[in-house]
Amino acid sequence: MKRRVFLATTAILMAGAALPFSTARAADTVTWWYESASPEQQRAVANGIINPFNESQSDYDLTIDYRGSELDKQMRVALLSGSGPDIVYTAGPAYVAPMAAAGQLMPLDDYAVEYGWNERILPVFLEMGKYDGKLYALPKTYETLGLFFNKTLFEEHGWQVPTSIPEIETVADAMLEENIVPFASGNANWRPANEHYVSLVLNSIAGPENVYKALKGDLPWTAEPFVEAITKLNEWWRKGYFGPNYFSLSDEQAFSQMAAGQAGMMPTGTWQFQRVSTYFPQYDAEPGFVGFPSADNIGEPVFALGVGSTFSIAAKAENPEGAAAAIDYIFSDDAYAKMNEYWQGEWNTPIADLSGVTVENVPELYSDTMKTLADAVAHNQYGYTTWTFLPPATDAFLVNGIEEVWLDRRTVDSFLEELNKSFQSELEQGKVPAIPAR
Repeated sequence: MKRRVFLATTAILMAGAALPFSTARAADTVTWWYESASPEQQRAVANGIINPFNESQSDYDLTIDYRGSELDKQMRVALLSGSGPDIVYTAGPAYVAPMAAAGQLMPLDDYAVEYGWNERILPVFLEMGKYDGKLYALPKTYETLGLFFNKTLFEEHGWQVPTSIPEIETVADAMLEENIVPFASGNANWRPANEHYVSLVLNSIAGPENVYKALKGDLPWTAEPFVEAITKLNEWWRKGYFGPNYFSLSDEQAFSQMAAGQAGMMPTGTWQFQRVSTYFPQYDAEPGFVGFPSADNIGEPVFALGVGSTFSIAAKAENPEGAAAAIDYIFSDDAYAKMNEYWQGEWNTPIADLSGVTVENVPELYSDTMKTLADAVAHNQYGYTTWTFLPPATDAFLVNGIEEVWLDRRTVDSFLEELNKSFQSELEQGKVPAIPAR
């Protein structure tokens, strides 16, 4: 899922319309509700997961319903009434803790032992799916934020790929001089795109160690490193780095703008790899991707770690055994190979050992980036995305509050004070997702 973003598509799908790719069989049905997906993406899920799983055994029949942008709301209502699907698909770890606390999710520890998930899945992601010491969720994909750029445009202008905050500002200023938008961006289809940029500056300017301390409650969000980070982000906004049409462009339109050379760079997540083959060939341009530059006192790029969505089993699931079997298949080598061929950037499941997995028809840029991210995770060289590690109410305020800063309705200090107040309250209530030790 796009960072935890429910992808908007141009296809108009009826809420609850079942995917018509699997054949009904005399087997126990396993129900799974999913977000939005284009017809092509639905075929990818059918050919990469649904049909192969159903054909691999005769006990269960996995079905999928596409619920669109209303998935989260519908899921909450269904779980409250005990009428939801067997497989609970959430927008990320921040959603898991309150659901687990409310008794809506089933502990997965026994299934983790039965299926060997403790050995097959990277430990840091197992920790992120825990609440009160028990495992409640497995992440669908892990992702990072970085900097896409139009490599062809950079070569034409003789611009160097930035490796520090001052260098990215130098390039961005040069782009403004050429009437090129420095940061291709837009939140018209997904307002929480706002927090992509907050996550970037928190990690690249304030630094991951400070973010970690704040998430653990050892440093207030009003501390000077965070003031510096948000002040810098606001400065970029005011200088016009995000262009004049941020609130009217979708992220897909912004990506197309970058491929066309109308924008030079795009600070965003690895989920955007799914758009590379669609847009860059149209303009005979070559894409690039690097870790987002960091402040001088930090050094190497910081890869902010994110989980785009999670899988759980409903506490009142009609077929929990089948749901566990289906989730296990999703984390198989075969499913990883197929889904990363069909749908890059959205199905990078955190399997610990990929040495026996061969993914065909994948651009080298994508495979290299995923390898770099895996190495960063393995060596604890990662940061923290807000949508993965902040509790729900705090995260919701961040998305709205940063707009208020940009639009002169709130100061940086006021924004951070309110953020800290919300976070401390949710921390006391036990709503902060599990934070893996560094």
